[in-house]
Amino acid sequence: MMNNNKTIGEDAVRILVAEDDQRLLKTLLHILEANAFSADGVTNGTDALVFAESGEYDALVLDIMMPGMDGIQVLKKLRNQNITTPALFLTARTEIEQRVEGLDAGADDYLPKPFSTSELLARVRAMLRRKDNYTPDLLKIGNLILNCSTQEIALGTQMQKLSGKEFQVLEMMMRNPCIPITTDQFITRIWGWETSVDTSVVWVHISNLRKKLERIGAPLKIRFVRNVGYVLEVDT
Repeated sequence: MMNNNKTIGEDAVRILVAEDDQRLLKTLLHILEANAFSADGVTNGTDALVFAESGEYDALVLDIMMPGMDGIQVLKKLRNQNITTPALFLTARTEIEQRVEGLDAGADDYLPKPFSTSELLARVRAMLRRKDNYTPDLLKIGNLILNCSTQEIALGTQMQKLSGKEFQVLEMMMRNPCIPITTDQFITRIWGWETSVDTSVVWVHISNLRKKLERIGAPLKIRFVRNVGYVLEVDT
């Protein structure tokens, strides 16, 4: 199977995904395309090698166990041809020896199954930083885009610059939409365990974010749930 994404601009980062589980492959392609990547998918190692040899991809996501040729064999052949495209292996938790072999073969990282969407994207972004043509890291909910490189939010032609802490707060919520995040979680993640920051500081940043979201007409709402935390919701 080959999935050609036609909706993302020509300058989007191109990722080849090789996964023999059709359902998982479809999910992986959807996740990547929803986060502004251009993604193609194949279901066996033989096709993965052919497409990767084209040199048209910025990164590879390879399952280890595939028909025809496993992911490690694919990567070894690519590295023997001096093709240095960054590669991430998807592995079963029991494939410990294969993980080591994969890293020795030239993989940049591995991700054990099952995995979360946020962890997959974080691993992909990390390996893409090796590329000189890496494009900005974009988070998207509906038509709202958070540019993690410039720390700006955009809705159509409307744009707002965020402060460093405002950006970190909104990024946490956009990576966990509809999931409550406590004030303590914000403080620990953004300011650190030993900080003396008061909870009111979080409230101030949340208040500023609400104003900036409203200013550009973003269809998002930050709701406070007593004794639970803050929740980012799509405002219908």
